Amino acid sequence: NVMIEQRLQQLRNVYTLILVPGLRDSDEYHWQSCWGRRFPFWRRIQQKNWLEPDIENWVSAITRELALSPLPAILVGHSFGALASCRLLQTRRVNVAGVVMVAPAEPAFFGLEEAIQPASLPVPCLMFASRNDPLMPFSRAQFWAACWEGHLIDIGEAGHINAESGFGEWPYGLERLTEFCEQL
Repeated sequence: NVMIEQRLQQLRNVYTLILVPGLRDSDEYHWQSCWGRRFPFWRRIQQKNWLEPDIENWVSAITRELALSPLPAILVGHSFGALASCRLLQTRRVNVAGVVMVAPAEPAFFGLEEAIQPASLPVPCLMFASRNDPLMPFSRAQFWAACWEGHLIDIGEAGHINAESGFGEWPYGLERLTEFCEQL
């Protein structure tokens, strides 16, 4: 959609968008990778070990990307990457204007009950959740969205909102992300 491209180009001088993949990174067909190719000026965290769910390693990777941008950031996290974005916002003062969490994993699934607090986030939050996500029961997604004071978008039965469940280019997610950024 040309309109989305133009709207996101206009935001380029206002925010830095940082993609925060979850465990195993996001493969080439994943919406994060598709969006990264479509908008090469977006940033994406890098790290050595994508297989070990170490929340502090993810937080450090986000912090490194934030240090490279003078603009406020919008974090776009998937699964464990969404949890890392949350952890960063709850524990550090950073130049982040908003966070988009797509299919965040249930913190207890990774033993992060102490690391991820059921408390409001210091920035606006948009959260996409699926009714049959294997890593987050929908009732828990509702609970966390309320705790984090996030706006929850129920996208129905969409699995883990990844390439395996058919989310490649994902124009709907991109449209909601664009609206979220424009409203900040």
